[in-house]
Amino acid sequence: MKSLALLLALTFSSMLAAAAPPAGYFELRQGVTLETGDSWRDGDRKFRLFGVQACLRGTFYTDKAGARRDCGEASLAVLAAYIADTTPLCAEVAKSAGTIFVSCYATIGGDRLDLANLLISSGFAFASLDSRGLPHQAPYAVAEQAAREKRAGLWQFEDVQHPAILLGQTASREGTSP
Repeated sequence: MKSLALLLALTFSSMLAAAAPPAGYFELRQGVTLETGDSWRDGDRKFRLFGVQACLRGTFYTDKAGARRDCGEASLAVLAAYIADTTPLCAEVAKSAGTIFVSCYATIGGDRLDLANLLISSGFAFASLDSRGLPHQAPYAVAEQAAREKRAGLWQFEDVQHPAILLGQTASREGTSP
């Protein structure tokens, strides 16, 4: 009986250890305050997925039924669904102006998949661009092009505008870089 209790205790403790995020990672869980389809707040800390640009809130597309929909809300809803369904693990990659940039992976089945790549390849986010118009992460630009060609997600709608174009136009008017 003692050996069975010891075996159960060891099994339970190994299950708990397996559930803990690897060193340097934290769990992106439900309950954070999503701000956009690529950023959120957890307490007083602001996080953003590195290399991703979600649709801007307050920009619109026309769905197949002819209804006008908020593009940013669509991006946000998909990020929320991925968080709820996959409980991603994230690691800090950079900090800038009070924002912590992170890279996250989602576990689907037994596979670990890059959350940013999932959002972009599903057509609900875009590769972010630097001030020169080059992608922060070249593989994300490739995933974006593939999603566009497949007309995945938001790309199925004729009037979806890439947020980098909109951000660039705003920056040009204001005399700043995006």
